[in-house]
Amino acid sequence: MAIALTIAGSDSGGGAGIQADLKTFSTLGVYGASALTAVTAQNTRAVTRIEGVSPAMIRAQIAAVLDDLDVAAVKIGMLGTAEATEAVADALKGCAAPIVLDPVMIAKSGDRLIDAPAIAAMIDRLLPMATVLTPNLPEAARLLDRMVAQDATETAAQGEALRAMGPTWVLMKGGHAEGDTLTDLLTGPEPRRFAAPRIATRNTHGTGCTLSAAIAAGLAQGLSVPEAVARAHGWLHQAIVAADRLHVGSGHGPVHHFHAWWPA
Repeated sequence: MAIALTIAGSDSGGGAGIQADLKTFSTLGVYGASALTAVTAQNTRAVTRIEGVSPAMIRAQIAAVLDDLDVAAVKIGMLGTAEATEAVADALKGCAAPIVLDPVMIAKSGDRLIDAPAIAAMIDRLLPMATVLTPNLPEAARLLDRMVAQDATETAAQGEALRAMGPTWVLMKGGHAEGDTLTDLLTGPEPRRFAAPRIATRNTHGTGCTLSAAIAAGLAQGLSVPEAVARAHGWLHQAIVAADRLHVGSGHGPVHHFHAWWPA
């Protein structure tokens, strides 16, 4: 049984964060372990409160998992503060498993999930450790202190600029771009483009968390990075197609992680 560890915040609404990651691992056939960095009070409409987990507890959770479980991939999501970011980086020193870093900054509701010192710590400590970095276009621009990429050429250039900061691969997610086709660009040793029709739905809560977790699941199962991204991209597309079946909440509902299992 392949094992993956998610290090992220908890979403009380169940659509993103740790909850989305564990659902993703499970449906793709991977055993999921977890380390919480923060607890959020949120639903499909808003994030109403955030409380961080102490750095000591973050380190202890990760150490406990790595000491006993044969972790084959790590996914990092919401960190929140510089102290939490430093704790994660310290705890993962010497970890040989591939790391998928999702630089979570803004919730689907528009609420900010990270502060400026945490972004600086992420750039300094975690980008050099990342096997795959998975920013959306605004997150990439914030990491680079640039304007948001406006076309494919700028997107590719920003992906390469981020790779120069440490990650082996960068998946530039195109969900914030305009157009009827959504294109994600994988920059790295084997550049690839992944395109799919844009789905007309507001139920896209947790897409970033879910995609990065699906990539980590593939890496845990021995897939190459392009293979893991290709499978994750196609699987997430189907989860978004099926999202309107769920009828969860009155805001941005979650994608349907179990679309292949639960009937229509």
